[in-house]
Amino acid sequence: MEQITSEVISAHNLTQEEFQRIKELLGREPTFVELGIFSVMWSEHCSYKSSRVHLKRLPTTGERVIVPPGENAGVVDVGDGWCAAFKIESHNHPSFIEPFQGAATGVGGILRDIFTMGARPVASMNSLRFGSLDNQQYGRRNRSLLAGVVAGIAHYGNAFGVATVGGEVAFDDAYAFNPLVNAFALGLVRHDQIFFGKASGVGNPVLYVGAKTGRDGIHGATMASAEFDEEALEKRPTVQVGDPFLEKLLLEACLEAMRSGAVAGIQDMGAAGLTSSSCEMAARAGTGIELDLSLVPQREQGMTAYEMLLSESQERMLIVAHSGREREVMDIFRKWDLDAVVIGHVRDTKRMQVIHNGERVADIPVSALTDEAPKYDRPMTPKSKVQSSKLNEAQSKKYEDRDFNQDLVRLVASGNIASKQWVYRQYDHMVRTNTAVLPGADSAVVRIKETRRAMSMALDGNGRYCAANPREGAKLVVAEAARNVVCTGAKPIAITNCLNFASPERPEVMWSFSEVVDGMAEACRAFNTPVVSGNVSFYNETEGRGILPTPVIGMLGLVDDVRRVVTPGFKTEGDLIALLGTTNDDLATSEYAVTIGGVSTESIVESGVVPSLNLDLEIAVQRACLEAAETGLLQSAHDCSDGGLAVALAESCFSTLGRESIGATIALMGGPGAAAWLFGESPSRIVISFAPASLPQFEMIAQRSGAPIHVIGAVMGSRLKISLDDKQIIDCDIAELETIWRTGLSRKLQAEAIAASME
Repeated sequence: MEQITSEVISAHNLTQEEFQRIKELLGREPTFVELGIFSVMWSEHCSYKSSRVHLKRLPTTGERVIVPPGENAGVVDVGDGWCAAFKIESHNHPSFIEPFQGAATGVGGILRDIFTMGARPVASMNSLRFGSLDNQQYGRRNRSLLAGVVAGIAHYGNAFGVATVGGEVAFDDAYAFNPLVNAFALGLVRHDQIFFGKASGVGNPVLYVGAKTGRDGIHGATMASAEFDEEALEKRPTVQVGDPFLEKLLLEACLEAMRSGAVAGIQDMGAAGLTSSSCEMAARAGTGIELDLSLVPQREQGMTAYEMLLSESQERMLIVAHSGREREVMDIFRKWDLDAVVIGHVRDTKRMQVIHNGERVADIPVSALTDEAPKYDRPMTPKSKVQSSKLNEAQSKKYEDRDFNQDLVRLVASGNIASKQWVYRQYDHMVRTNTAVLPGADSAVVRIKETRRAMSMALDGNGRYCAANPREGAKLVVAEAARNVVCTGAKPIAITNCLNFASPERPEVMWSFSEVVDGMAEACRAFNTPVVSGNVSFYNETEGRGILPTPVIGMLGLVDDVRRVVTPGFKTEGDLIALLGTTNDDLATSEYAVTIGGVSTESIVESGVVPSLNLDLEIAVQRACLEAAETGLLQSAHDCSDGGLAVALAESCFSTLGRESIGATIALMGGPGAAAWLFGESPSRIVISFAPASLPQFEMIAQRSGAPIHVIGAVMGSRLKISLDDKQIIDCDIAELETIWRTGLSRKLQAEAIAASME
């Protein structure tokens, strides 16, 4: 037996105080196997020990909420007897170490979270953040990470057969050492066919099903709960290896077993593998569980109990069958050519008991691993308030006399604004033929077959905003996510979130986390969008350099009639163009300030300045847009956010969904100045287009909703022309601008390939 020294404890990412607590809970010193079990179950990734005290402040209930946080995925009612199960998870650390498999298994894991609820996955998305592709020192690695992550996502999703319908890709040097790879999935399930991860029914058999267990992914959860150093890449063995074709078989077998009525509970073997799935199922049911590891299917010889319990090999599930029906479950899985073995039983002991080769290697109270896991209210240090109300004004004056044509060209070619078609063209977004709005829109839309309904999904985050002002930044992110689904004609109904932060042991990080939670809670209550699932990813830092506070919001919206879905892009010559909302002087933290003005992320963070969000105005604008969509008046709607009004107008002119590009003539009056008008990022704005005859109706809708509306131009010609107070400030050929926008990202990646070929 390996001696448990202070070095061994530290290697398991446990503190001496936590080790003493383990001894108190057990009444003795743990075995080495038990130490491994505690290390993964008490990790940040599994126990949320630094975040639980804050997460309880989030709103988690509502009229549509069927399954709140605490299960594998949240579930909401979407009408006609259907429910949507959805969740987002991080796979940041594995993707940094091994981009392809790290991202691929992130997709595989989130899909299992969905179908373990009894839901068939119908859509996936991803939120990706990397260091700048142009960074002289790290640009090559950033480009390699991007290519590897996208290839891994495409490989797994395409082979499994789930439509990857959208997401976001952003670049900032704050993510150069820690890219963010957040995977989202959504599935559909009938209201009466939802399953839960509970080990209920004392005496019921516990079945291991799916792929065999190997040594890949051991201590993956612990690895994801620690910061990296210069030896990070040596942790490659902690990254799992996925097989999407096997997972497709696992999906079909699990759904068939659930339909048979033989399944009492089911849980994905995700982070912490067999350990977490077994003790979490027992904890939810208030029971105990006994496992015999000698019966676990293995693909490698001589595996120890420690390795089997902590392995995170992919495509595995734990099923509790009704007593006497285990053979039925086993026959179903064997039909799909998958292992299905009884490895234990549900007990009334409220303990996790593990046997290996006839020896009991672990005997732990289930509550010690779950409810009694450490809970820290860590110290917090507020950011010093150095807001400068004059910062926006100074930015505006800086950009008074410029060639705004050239500025717009540079902006649409920049990494954060340029089209992400290089990314999403690698994904199959039409499999299963549910997709109603393709990638590239404000949000993705998938049909609910057998009904007229559809679901709209958007992922949004903004690290700069949340670093400058965490509470207000979080509110802005939630508002933008809601606005994006509204732009497709969907009513926001619920969110999932992935909260990506640096080390919680740093007081300033915990303060920003707490502020983000409070900002998110306030916005979610305002929009009536409860939080039904999510994930916290701490320790996103390398050698003391942390990422920006980056909450990613996955917003779900509901469309009552798919025939009323709205898409971006101007449609018809002569249509009027209007702006819902008001434009203020919001240049300071904009993409324009960074790309054109050379303002650093650090100075934005230090300034504390973010655009001011008026929730009442935001709700009014969204209400007006949604009512116009439901009455069939809208030809197009597009959120005005990154890059400001000029970018939103340009993107509305570009060809989409088989529609040819078309120009627009815009006349702006008064306001905050040319640069702020064109590129400021004031929230609560939507660019819409509609037939001239509909103007009186629009004005009535806007008045009823309390939303400002200004007709600013018309759809016409082949150029984007923008004037301010009768002075022309933009005049660009749309075809040329679109080419630059569409190829901006691929040109950066092709430059890397050309350079490599010349070496």
